[in-house]
Amino acid sequence: MKKQIFGINRFYFFYLCMGLIFILALLVSCKKEDSIDHNSPLYKIKESETLTIPADVELPANLPSGNVRVATYYAKGVQKYKAQLKAGGGYEWVLVAPHADLYDSNNQKVGFHGAGPVWTITSADSIFAQHFTPVRMATPDANCIPWLLLMPKTGKTPTGIFADVDYIQRIATTGGKAPATPPQTATDTMDVFYTAIYRFSNRIL
Repeated sequence: MKKQIFGINRFYFFYLCMGLIFILALLVSCKKEDSIDHNSPLYKIKESETLTIPADVELPANLPSGNVRVATYYAKGVQKYKAQLKAGGGYEWVLVAPHADLYDSNNQKVGFHGAGPVWTITSADSIFAQHFTPVRMATPDANCIPWLLLMPKTGKTPTGIFADVDYIQRIATTGGKAPATPPQTATDTMDVFYTAIYRFSNRIL
């Protein structure tokens, strides 16, 4: 006769226990998933590491040593636009500057991104940027501002943690595009919400 536990065949008891363990593990996993903040800088930065970077904004190979990442920040703010007179009449939107806070992977606000464009962490850590010639950009999403590959601005020496940076990438952008409706007067302005990931890298010599 097969042994029984609490009146239940021991084999059935074993499978019952295994089923309960599986259900408990599933509930714990679901609870953990529910606790993840998908809007946090940590989550955004982590997700950006899985993105496929278009060739136009990918870092040069710089063989044989390659490149090394110096810093990665999540930016949340606005792209500021103003009206400009168009040739032939009417007005169009032109970019004035970004205005965004920078966050690290600890979800801490650590700096600011503004006109220049410039990224500032402290008074001793900042970098200005400019486009390559020709411009390096890609538009994975037509509803968002482009991804960019930039270089340090000529005549502006990067400082602090940015001192040796050779490349700045803007990726994983959301929003930020100028309104589709043109401005009506010369004094019109518009702030458009955007987010992005900024990567700072240098060539290994």
